[in-house]
Amino acid sequence: MTDMHVSNHDQMADCLQGLRVIDLTRNLPGPFATRLLADLGADVLKIEPKQGDPARVFGELFAALNHGKTTEKHDFHDPEAIATIKAHLKEADVMLDSFRPGVLAEMGLDAKTLHAINPKLVMVSITGYGIAGSYAKEGVYLESAESKNSSQINHNWSDKAGHDINFMAMSGVLDQLKTAQGEQAMPNVQFADLAGGSDTAVIALLAAVFAAQRTGKGRHIAISMTHSLYNHMVMPKVTGKLISRFSGDNSNSASNNTSSTAPMPQHDFLGGALPCYRLYQTADQRHMAVGSLELKFWQGLCEVLELPALTDVHWQLGIMPNRPESQTATKTMAEKFASQTLEHWQGVFAATDVCVTPVLNLQEAKAHPLFAHQDEYQATSGWQQIS
Repeated sequence: MTDMHVSNHDQMADCLQGLRVIDLTRNLPGPFATRLLADLGADVLKIEPKQGDPARVFGELFAALNHGKTTEKHDFHDPEAIATIKAHLKEADVMLDSFRPGVLAEMGLDAKTLHAINPKLVMVSITGYGIAGSYAKEGVYLESAESKNSSQINHNWSDKAGHDINFMAMSGVLDQLKTAQGEQAMPNVQFADLAGGSDTAVIALLAAVFAAQRTGKGRHIAISMTHSLYNHMVMPKVTGKLISRFSGDNSNSASNNTSSTAPMPQHDFLGGALPCYRLYQTADQRHMAVGSLELKFWQGLCEVLELPALTDVHWQLGIMPNRPESQTATKTMAEKFASQTLEHWQGVFAATDVCVTPVLNLQEAKAHPLFAHQDEYQATSGWQQIS
């Protein structure tokens, strides 16, 4: 571990000092959330079942997610164990769990019980599909009249089991991950678990802790990984009409069951419709990522590639994707990038500032100077304190 890493990684470790977190979660979303809290200085007690967190079988993954946390194992069916957990919770600021709805109540760790012993406790439950129907109405998660609007949510998915691929599929995000030919991609990055679960949970709990410090009143929050991921699709939801204006029709709509303004992913504004914002294959079947969305970057790219005829073929100058000039520009760019290898283009664009980068594989990313300060768990903080 380098000195640079120590200073960068630990420089914000005082931010959450004194925050006491009880972590009942397992596998990936919850432990990554509490890993982020621990990196910011929170005191995290991880309570596992007697058989341990299932992620323990993955060794390095478990270590990467849970190093620096205090760990205890308890039998969640044992009243004495539950009493021990309650004793911890009496002094805690936050509790996270990833059980299905109703399980906390069965264990005697429901919000009504816990807030009676610790009114300021913030409870965060990471779920697949959120809370609805009887769970909301019975107050398992929603305790007060202030939450009555949530009880109007009515679907039958709260009890359904699922994993990242299911949450991505139901949110509509998975369908967006397609090749230019429309082939479905199978991602190995857990977008729902991490963005929809971990990151959303951290944002919500920190906001709730801030409120509890002011009001003395905790709350119980249910995170839905599916709904959070759906909420992340800001661009696909709003760019359809723009693409329709570009093309003059709605022929790219995904199906008869979706909005007529919803383009196929590969035809979306930032999905490959523009010659200035797409992937181009190199001579060795690798790819360069061109993000020259603004006119100045596109013109700089054309200058670097010695393609002056394309300088004014840009959407900001009114040349939309349905225009022959735009389609010709895409073809010309594709031919240019296909004429040389990834290594060649890396050298060409190393000294330019036109939003063009190589598509690195994981090993190349690990070895890149960008990540020279990663720690022994191959982690880098997503934040840096600069003053």
